[in-house]
Amino acid sequence: MHKLLLLALLSAASATCLFAGAALGTSGSTRAAPVRISTRTVPKLGVVLVNAKGRTLYMFVPDKQSKVTCVKTCAAVWPPVKIASGAKAVAGGQAKASLLGSDRNPAGGRVVTYNGWPLYAYVADTAAGQAKGQALNLNGGYWYVLSPAGKVIKTKLAGGYR
Repeated sequence: MHKLLLLALLSAASATCLFAGAALGTSGSTRAAPVRISTRTVPKLGVVLVNAKGRTLYMFVPDKQSKVTCVKTCAAVWPPVKIASGAKAVAGGQAKASLLGSDRNPAGGRVVTYNGWPLYAYVADTAAGQAKGQALNLNGGYWYVLSPAGKVIKTKLAGGYR
């Protein structure tokens, strides 16, 4: 009898917590935060894609505008812009929402794409507005920034802007 009463009390307590959580918007299912892709003007390059922190984003030529190929050691230097399951990429600035998408990452999860190009940051860009990775031939191919129209910008930078 005591076990039955205890079970009933526990069930009631669980239901109360579940309903209270739902009323507070914490029903146990959390929404994945959106990934913001925006734009910024970088000297000598013009308007380019950046992440939410204003860091320049790059495309990798070997990806061939179709799939993520930068993994393992490459991804340690060029971290892909990851997107959580159920999350959406959102456009800001001059970035176009219609060009945003995602691709399967061979290392697991998904990577944000723009006009089909998987997007990556560069670890040597330590502040917003830097583009030290522009036109580098590193980790198996060339790296370039993208315009808001999704076009590859191949301009080489002088050392002063890197």
